[in-house]
Amino acid sequence: MGSSGNAVRSRFALPKLTLRGLALGYLTVLLVFPLGMVGYRTFEHGLDAAWNAATTPDAVHAFWLTLLMVAVAVPLNTIFGVGAALLIARREFRGKALFNAAVDIPFAVSPVVVGLALILVYGQTGWFGNDLADAGIQVIFNPLGMIIASIFISLPFVVRETVPVLREIGTEQEQAADTLGARPWQIFWRITLPAIRWGVAYGVVLTTARVLGEFGAVSVVSGKLVGKTETLPLHVQAAFEDFNLAGAYSAAFVLALMALVAVVAMQRLRTREIA
Repeated sequence: MGSSGNAVRSRFALPKLTLRGLALGYLTVLLVFPLGMVGYRTFEHGLDAAWNAATTPDAVHAFWLTLLMVAVAVPLNTIFGVGAALLIARREFRGKALFNAAVDIPFAVSPVVVGLALILVYGQTGWFGNDLADAGIQVIFNPLGMIIASIFISLPFVVRETVPVLREIGTEQEQAADTLGARPWQIFWRITLPAIRWGVAYGVVLTTARVLGEFGAVSVVSGKLVGKTETLPLHVQAAFEDFNLAGAYSAAFVLALMALVAVVAMQRLRTREIA
């Protein structure tokens, strides 16, 4: 019996090792090698050369503009995401199915189409272009339009990470608090929000990563004005097209570090949730 059990385990061990090797090889070819080459090219000529390339005025402006977009888009989408998740999971209303489907539109629509749509709405010849121009507000080819594009493409993440958590925890505790006389805002801050905090945190991390790396929609509405409307992804493209390889690699390395921070934050949140 023992020998037959060992034979069965050994027979299944080989396919498992093969699948594991294929998975690791796939990730290595697609992720490790390209990112490793970016790091190698960044520091190929030394730390000083990489630092000088990453701290040019245009690169610094692109870095801070990228952080500005994150600082605006992420909090707004977090507030909207929590509110929308509560509507979807806790309320019944006419048009709920349509609202639920509309939240997923940024997943289905190409970012380039999003940028074009924003131009058709807020551009000089768009629906609101003349009214905004009369009010002295410029949306397209301005950081404001880039922020709107970033909000649009990153809108669903907090919603989709929070709705399953709300459905899982149920409404028993909230109903008990309501029966005891707690006000709605007290129920939210003391019961609902602590229960969904990890789902919200996942959504925030994913939203941040999406805004940091967005290229298509931002590229269309920005105009790619160097030193004015150029984010880090746009700066990487511009530097590469100008044969400024040191600048392109250094900016790409900074973006990779930001993405790594987001991945580590996600992993730590997942570990704390399990604990």
